[in-house]
Amino acid sequence: MEYSNDVVFYRLAKRKRRRGHGVRWAVAGKQFSKWFTTEALADNERSKLKQAAKNGESFCTETGQPESIARELKAVSFFELACEYTDLKWPKAAAKTRQGTSEAFAVLVPVLVKSTRGMPDSKVLREALYGWAFHTERRKAGPPSPEHEKAVAWTRANSLKVTELDAPGRRSELIRKALDALALRMDGKPAAAKTVARKRAAFSGVLNYAVEKDILPASPLGKVSWERPKATDQVDRRRLPSPELVDVLLTAVEDARPDLVAFYACAYYAMMRPGEIVALDRDACASLPPTGWGRLSFEDSSPRSGSGWTNSGNTHDDRQLKHRAKQETRDVPIPPQLVRLIRRHLDEFVDAGQDHLFRGKRGGPLSESTYGRVWQQARQKALTAKQLKTSLAGRVYDLRGAGISLGLNAGVPVPVLAERAGHSPAVLMNVYAGCLEGRDELWNARLEAAFAGDDPDAGSEDDMPGEAA
Repeated sequence: MEYSNDVVFYRLAKRKRRRGHGVRWAVAGKQFSKWFTTEALADNERSKLKQAAKNGESFCTETGQPESIARELKAVSFFELACEYTDLKWPKAAAKTRQGTSEAFAVLVPVLVKSTRGMPDSKVLREALYGWAFHTERRKAGPPSPEHEKAVAWTRANSLKVTELDAPGRRSELIRKALDALALRMDGKPAAAKTVARKRAAFSGVLNYAVEKDILPASPLGKVSWERPKATDQVDRRRLPSPELVDVLLTAVEDARPDLVAFYACAYYAMMRPGEIVALDRDACASLPPTGWGRLSFEDSSPRSGSGWTNSGNTHDDRQLKHRAKQETRDVPIPPQLVRLIRRHLDEFVDAGQDHLFRGKRGGPLSESTYGRVWQQARQKALTAKQLKTSLAGRVYDLRGAGISLGLNAGVPVPVLAERAGHSPAVLMNVYAGCLEGRDELWNARLEAAFAGDDPDAGSEDDMPGEAA
């Protein structure tokens, strides 16, 4: 839809019909007219249009209406637009993204309403929105249950129009109200900063979609100053186990579940994400020599998302590697320790006809609950009572962080380490820079030598500019 400020108004027209009094105007040379039963009504309409032009509003070249009116005519409720946006993003979205978007809209829609009168029970309303309205496949499959149908009907009737979110008199109130709702958990306690950021991104996405559809001139989010919870991407170094502790933890796993030792070792030595290890297959292990360094080459990941959100209906979402295109591989050189563990695992725990290295008891993907439970049991055995009260090695994912941190402190160049870990160099430094430690004496010695002019790379004294006499 295009808009123009080239607007010309003509005198009122008259004809011998019931609606005989007309307003005529042109936008960018295109003629428009509107007819009324009385001259007073026609004159009033002409005055409104002229006032809009005087205020600097552009006029739509398709409808002839001022921009504010043209957008209002296209406006839908926030609920309807959120459903449409969900459907737009659903086919290519990861299962976790689908789940997170639905959760955000289930929080936003109930606060962006005309009235709370007759509002259904909050639990029922959330179930209807999260489990049906913002789940594309279920909504297209058929109507919700009778209980949820009432909640959806109430939402349709009471959801605000999207254009109201940008109304000068209400913008601040509504946007702040929505953002404040995103900052709380269902129990009313503050949500984690990263959770708030993820939900806010969904809110921003649907508002930008409204701009794309020419319903809003610009996203109102940028017009409201709101202090979001402070979030940090940096990993908490207190969670990361030392190499010595990793050995103790793997030994504890060996005693209880030797078939999972290689799983945790992949997270540490190959810096793999749990979903990538779950998807690891024989083809990825083609370069494992009897001795020395080997290489893993893999292209798939199977993060757990819940069966209701994946295309396959399985609990794990079979996808390409994070931040990579389909069929794009990641090659990771692995040390002799991991080569030995994977070769042993293939010999002892992988059946001849089995492709994937790690499977559940029934042959499906290894579940998060299984490898998470075994890991907690290993912590109980390996950590002291004092350590158990902390977050040290609290998640399997912390093994990956420990491996990356070790590489940084060993002096591995950031681009090389980032490639192996599946990060960009900028993201790796942003997340793990706080884990650089233990080499202060080396850096101090180098600085001291430089200050004294002893640094061989600093050049001779004769090469340096001196002070003026």
